[in-house]
Amino acid sequence: MAPPTTTPSKAPTLHPPGMSENGDFLTALGRRVREWRNRRGLTRKQVSEQADVSERHLAQLEAGEGNISVVLLERIAGALDVPIASLFLPQTDEPAEKRLIQRFLERLPRHRLEDVVFRLMRDFSHEEKKRRMRIALIGMRGAGKSTLGARLAAETNKRFVELDSEIERDTGMPLGEIFSLYGQAGFRAIEKRTLEKVLKENERAVISAGGGIVSEKETFDRLLSRCYTVWIKARPEEHMSRVVAQGDFRPMAANDQAMEDLRRILEAREPRYRKADVVLDTSGASVEESFAKLKTTLEAHLQ
Repeated sequence: MAPPTTTPSKAPTLHPPGMSENGDFLTALGRRVREWRNRRGLTRKQVSEQADVSERHLAQLEAGEGNISVVLLERIAGALDVPIASLFLPQTDEPAEKRLIQRFLERLPRHRLEDVVFRLMRDFSHEEKKRRMRIALIGMRGAGKSTLGARLAAETNKRFVELDSEIERDTGMPLGEIFSLYGQAGFRAIEKRTLEKVLKENERAVISAGGGIVSEKETFDRLLSRCYTVWIKARPEEHMSRVVAQGDFRPMAANDQAMEDLRRILEAREPRYRKADVVLDTSGASVEESFAKLKTTLEAHLQ
């Protein structure tokens, strides 16, 4: 008689704390808040008053329908008299891996915790599949965003959107005139409005964003949360030479000062650019080589 066959068991799959396989992070977070509120014997009204958060916002959070900043989440944790990390973990006995995650979260400084919460909400929300249908290329002018973006859009049969061109089309004015008339703040407001329109109208697209989009946190966070983002970077000297090769000789009028300014801007923006999902360095690479690297990178991360 043949020995009974056995079905090999699957290796355990770790999911973020309290998260179902469909990645419903916000629902799990809302459940934790509700569990702690009930455990403390508090009403929504009491918690909302102590945390200085609207009762409606709290109800949406508990229902898994509302996004929330780490600052507000910290105030809610304070009203519940629990460490903020407790809102990410169930109150029952948990495996060692989850306790390790809790200790990790508790040790994070506030500025890092905000980034972690943002990434968890972005990467594990039920919108993640939709987010990955849009590819956004960010970086300084001369990195190769437009060239690579147009080729990627053609190859993947997606619409290519150059955000600055879209702004000019919507306003009927070149960028320089917009800055002259409305200033930096006015341009950023128009940029935000145009981005919202592009996101609403295009479920599948390759978007090339202006280099300064990282200057406006709310707009940049919106881009990060709704698009799979690639930072296209290059050495400062290559940024400069590519801009000149495009026919813009203005940087050469005061080359030393222009290069110094470029280095300063890159240094200031780098921490924000690094919030992208992936980084692609095109330094020393041809267009063909850069495009091949871009395709390989996206194939590896979007499978």
